[in-house]
Amino acid sequence: MNPFDLRGRLAVVTGCRRGIGLAMAEALAAAGADVVGVSAALEETGSVVAERVAAHGRSFVPRRADLSDRAAVRDLAGWLLARGPVDILVNNAGTIRRAPAVTHSDDDWDHVLEVDLTAPFVLAREIGGEMVRRGSGKIIFTASMLSFQGGVTVPGYAAAKSGIAGLTRALANEWAPHGVNVNAIAPGYIDTDNTRALREQPERNRAILDRIPAGRWGRPDDLGGVTVFLASDASAYVHGAVIPVDGGWLAR
Repeated sequence: MNPFDLRGRLAVVTGCRRGIGLAMAEALAAAGADVVGVSAALEETGSVVAERVAAHGRSFVPRRADLSDRAAVRDLAGWLLARGPVDILVNNAGTIRRAPAVTHSDDDWDHVLEVDLTAPFVLAREIGGEMVRRGSGKIIFTASMLSFQGGVTVPGYAAAKSGIAGLTRALANEWAPHGVNVNAIAPGYIDTDNTRALREQPERNRAILDRIPAGRWGRPDDLGGVTVFLASDASAYVHGAVIPVDGGWLAR
């Protein structure tokens, strides 16, 4: 049997409307999974992600949720559990606020930590609890290069993504004995809306490219293969890993 085959499985992907989340949802559908997509501004019908999932013959269910709202996250978790078992939870949604540390406001800090760390934990706790009881499941977090490094003028984001790496290991320690794989993907510098500000600064853009051995910014679809791997039986013995997909950035 093909260990990468996801037919008959349900995947939930947060932040699926564009960028990395869109690519992840499409890759999972191409491998056979049905998809529930979550985003704050996700269209009820006619979204790009719905069209791409349908093109692979899989079902897509949209769900709007503001992940900066703790009550909305709990409601989302309850709605997902009521639909039936979730086989794959991809905690991808995130946000970033750029400002020097001395001017990084409490509001920005709270917003980034809520979306990038607390919401993923709440969803993982609620959905993961059901996976533990069932004895199987896959949880994938989207980490970052800043899970390993400090970054510049993004203290909230760096703190949140460092927290995601720690959370990945903590949950893996608890849930691996119960057949639940918890891992994370750490994208490098990917051409998305979150990195537009960097790409629009010629000197910063050049400095980034000069350090990437692959010689280019990543594309969202560069994350597809590792997403399917971590969602599939092929990764049955992978627990607590934070896997960089960075064109060699960390190796330089």
